[in-house]
Amino acid sequence: QILDLVDKIASKTTKLQINKTLDTHPRLRRINRIKSIHASLKIEANSLSFNQVEDVLAGNLVLGPQNEIQEVKTAYNAYEQLDSLNPYNLKDLLQAHGLLTKYLLAESGVFRRGEEGVFSGNRCIFMAPPARFVPGLMEQLHYVNDYHGGMYGFVSSHASNSLAIALWLGWLLWSKAKTFSLPTR
Repeated sequence: QILDLVDKIASKTTKLQINKTLDTHPRLRRINRIKSIHASLKIEANSLSFNQVEDVLAGNLVLGPQNEIQEVKTAYNAYEQLDSLNPYNLKDLLQAHGLLTKYLLAESGVFRRGEEGVFSGNRCIFMAPPARFVPGLMEQLHYVNDYHGGMYGFVSSHASNSLAIALWLGWLLWSKAKTFSLPTR
């Protein structure tokens, strides 16, 4: 119990040190957030350039696929909400999914209801578990033999879930950093 309290105090102290440093460098923080959003979306085949992502977030008119512009907006909104979400709570995970897929998917913020697979041409190379099993599998993912999650524990359903998990793990790792501090001038 004492170690748990020491862990919590160290975590809070680290957060305060990191936030103080980032608050003194808001431009660096903004650029890093834009880079993170751009890179995460690029992995999922979003074709917008870094400058276009920056322009979308600045409220400027950008010519590009509407769904890709919306992905940028929803990713930014999800980043803004991360501090209020618990990475071990499935309800919060679905809320993050909803933030990321708002206006993009009909099944936003819920477990998938249809079947999914990965295809190479016409050949199915991977078939995801049936949709009816997803809620139960997600519960098992978070608790296996009393072990609570882990940085590689996530289900991959589609691009939005991948981004949600990337953001989730980034937040989790950031919040759990014990010795990390940024240099100050």
